[in-house]
Amino acid sequence: MSVKMKRRTFLKQSAAIGSGLTVITSGILKAGQSPNEKLNVAVIGVGGRGGGNMNSVSGENIVALCDVNAKNLASAAGRFPKAKSYVDWRKCLEQKNIEAVMCSTTDHTHAFVNVWAMNRGMHVFCEKPIANSVEEAHVVRQTYLKNKRKIATQMGTQIHASDNYRRMVELIRGGAIGTVKEARVWCSRTPAAGDYLPEVKPVPDHINWDLWVGPSPFHPYNPGYIGGCLKWNRFWDFGSGQIGDMGSHMIDMAYWGLDLKLPTTCEAAGMPLSSDTCPQWLTAEWDHPANDWRPAVKLYWYDGGKKPGMPSEAFNREKLFKGVLFKGDKGWLLADYGFRMLMLKGDMTHYKSPKPDELIPPSPGHHKEWIIGCKTGKPTLCNFDYSGALIENNMLALAAYRVGKKLEYDAKNVRASNCPEADKYIRKTYRRGWVLNG
Repeated sequence: MSVKMKRRTFLKQSAAIGSGLTVITSGILKAGQSPNEKLNVAVIGVGGRGGGNMNSVSGENIVALCDVNAKNLASAAGRFPKAKSYVDWRKCLEQKNIEAVMCSTTDHTHAFVNVWAMNRGMHVFCEKPIANSVEEAHVVRQTYLKNKRKIATQMGTQIHASDNYRRMVELIRGGAIGTVKEARVWCSRTPAAGDYLPEVKPVPDHINWDLWVGPSPFHPYNPGYIGGCLKWNRFWDFGSGQIGDMGSHMIDMAYWGLDLKLPTTCEAAGMPLSSDTCPQWLTAEWDHPANDWRPAVKLYWYDGGKKPGMPSEAFNREKLFKGVLFKGDKGWLLADYGFRMLMLKGDMTHYKSPKPDELIPPSPGHHKEWIIGCKTGKPTLCNFDYSGALIENNMLALAAYRVGKKLEYDAKNVRASNCPEADKYIRKTYRRGWVLNG
């Protein structure tokens, strides 16, 4: 009964958040400011995915644009001629009237933009993942926690706003499959392998390559790095492979459904280690401690064509490209972006459907939720506390894989207590002149 009551409490709290029954947080609205006033937004990264994100806030007051690609920048400036244009995001963040930042840069600069903006009291929306190492995720999360009464943040895992995700969470938290001690998550996408790319000269005039490389070790220009996340995120210095990319989306389901925080252990395996590129396939396992409504949980990840076994032939979806499988003592729940499927060991007489006021209400839209949060203080569901822990979890798997050992994770001190040699993968070394906590 106690466990069910705590689950019910969660659902009621979620319903309250979505319906707006939240006191405006002190310090977010300026004195005399109306929630209907437009927000002054800087868009950092305006091409590709950045263009889509820019469209989502085009109804606000776009006051600054920034991109290392002069063609992308000129195109965006044509749409927003009153906005100031920048090539260097550090200069952009010096603009005094910026209230909020939308970051859609390459992964290896996400944490930098996030931390610098939050340190200046700015709201932040950042594409996933919000960081590219364990330590970066920790710093982003802690910076947000120090400023959370003043700012709203959101990681760009847009599918989190779907109704299907909400129903999945209600089923898990409501005990539809009983007590859950295990969740298995997978995505079959396989990235390309290989070495860092050879130099191609000259660097096009419209590309500031030094700023594109940013804080990472310098690699000479090659057009093969540019053109979307599947081009560059397979390289260690620029991204974090599929667990950084699709893991941000798929493991999100397990994190939300089971209210996971930071793991205590992690181990991982994959193809032979490359010094240049992330593994073409990876499997990982984390231990997550018990909380006040469920026992300890084993969380698993598979990518590059690896998949978990299904509980029966009737439940087998060999062609399912990605998904999450929750295992409870009364059955299983299989879910993906657009569907959920229960397989029970008995009937559902143990399960009580949420009352209407306990349902997690529809999202106004993932970007809109952030805008509302910026203006009113309403909580955002993928804020940097929640998403920071998720990304820290995922990046830890890559550290475990690279060192080849099971890590006992000391989250408070951001280190593997049993494996000092993992520290070089938990933390990154940056080029001279680049400071993460700036």
